[in-house]
Amino acid sequence: MSAQVSQRTRFIYAGLAALWLLVVAWQSLEHQRVRRAARTELVNRAKDISSTLGLVIRSQRRFGGFVSRDRIESALNLLIKPGDVTAIALLSDAGEIIASAGAPLEPEIKAMVPSAEYWGAHSVALMNLVDLGTNLTSETDNRNATIVVPWNEMSPFGSNRPPGPPPPGGPGREPPPEVGPRPETPAGPMPDRPPQPGQRGPEAPTSELADGATSSTTNAAARPRGRPRRGEGRFPFNRPYWMSEEEYKDLVQKKGVHSFVLVLPTQSMTSTTRQDLWLRGILSAFAGVSAIGLALAWSNLIRSADLEVRLARAAELNARLKEMNLAAAGLAHETRNPLNIIRGLAQLISKQPAVSPETHERSRDIIAETDRVTAQLNEFINYSRPREVRWSALPLDNIVAEVVRALTSDLEDHDVRVHVMPELPVIRGDEQLLRQALFNLLLNAVQAVSRGGHIEIVGERTGTSDFRLEIRDDGPGVPPEQRLEIFKPYFTTREVGTGLGLAIVQQIVLAHGWEIQCLAHQPKGAIFRLDHLKIAART
Repeated sequence: MSAQVSQRTRFIYAGLAALWLLVVAWQSLEHQRVRRAARTELVNRAKDISSTLGLVIRSQRRFGGFVSRDRIESALNLLIKPGDVTAIALLSDAGEIIASAGAPLEPEIKAMVPSAEYWGAHSVALMNLVDLGTNLTSETDNRNATIVVPWNEMSPFGSNRPPGPPPPGGPGREPPPEVGPRPETPAGPMPDRPPQPGQRGPEAPTSELADGATSSTTNAAARPRGRPRRGEGRFPFNRPYWMSEEEYKDLVQKKGVHSFVLVLPTQSMTSTTRQDLWLRGILSAFAGVSAIGLALAWSNLIRSADLEVRLARAAELNARLKEMNLAAAGLAHETRNPLNIIRGLAQLISKQPAVSPETHERSRDIIAETDRVTAQLNEFINYSRPREVRWSALPLDNIVAEVVRALTSDLEDHDVRVHVMPELPVIRGDEQLLRQALFNLLLNAVQAVSRGGHIEIVGERTGTSDFRLEIRDDGPGVPPEQRLEIFKPYFTTREVGTGLGLAIVQQIVLAHGWEIQCLAHQPKGAIFRLDHLKIAART
């Protein structure tokens, strides 16, 4: 039965441990999910900011795809918000920063490859979150690039225009075509007037019309070399007319927006994940405490069941012991009658005048043995008797004086002096039981001291209604290892003792709810202390 209970207990403990580990694993997975959700939320917020950034870049594009760096940085600074966006940087194809706002980028972030994430201790850098439609590709004929340059470089008069005087007509307009000298007729110079209707003027190089068409294709060679056709230098559809193809490609490579980087603080994400981690930890701790509590509850249940079984067995054993005690007490009581008869016959024999001295001596030995056995039987019967306390107010000084008078013969035989403290209080207790307890304690002290010894009976208050009584002697004392054993039945240090006197005292003390102790008395002797005697209330 015990082996089955032990195996079941181990199985339950293992199940509780497995359940707790399952809860911990579940909380760990939930925390990882919350962590991923927090990261995803941060990335999604960065994507929203990226969409806004794309709109800002598109709104700043001007002729030829140029964007003023000052204006774009002013717009980027409006997106920088403490706790939301730390830094924004536009990068070229070469990885150089062409425009930025906010805190400077770290070297590790500059080395990022496109479409990458860099998670730092307190921030995250995200590159190319959305396709702006403005990124430079590897195709050499891309004419839709966004070029970030200072304002002076956006003009044909800026630093990107080849040396020489600016073209007439201002920026964005090409000079008028050059026309050769008018041919002269034999009659002289052609008058400067338009030809008449129906007449055809002289052959002349054709000029371009306002809509970009030509009046004739015969003089195509008259157009200056290197000058683009109308519309070829128009932006945003083509490169600027003042730049060559190589210059434009080089500018796009260096100043074209290839990608951009957003640096966002991770404080909110860290706070969310830390709070969730604390919550998961507390839940796991509660689960562990619950598992431990269930394990302890199961252990207490097993112990309670085992204790109930033991109590049932002890009750059964106690009932048998009571039956045996009653049988033994009855047997002891019935044994006293034959002993009294034997003692009486021995007394009659010893009183006969014709009895020899030897017979007279033997009869006295019979009387002494019967008295000793009768005394033991009386103590056994007294020990086996139930202690029922009948409470009453007892004057302690009167009871102590009566007990001392009852022991006068023994005190005189051993030449022992007894000192009783005056004015002892009135206490509550059973008079007969208290007399017997004091009688046994004083008799034990008288038997322990040598001739001319001294015994003291003193007391003191230990509380409002508590009183302490001590019986002190100057005998040899009790060794420390025997101070608990002397209260057990049939334990004695005397050759003629029964070992029941102090056991009976402990029964009486426990029946009253008192306490008894055996202590050392300095410089020699022993002290038997009665504690928690209740002082009777005065009426």
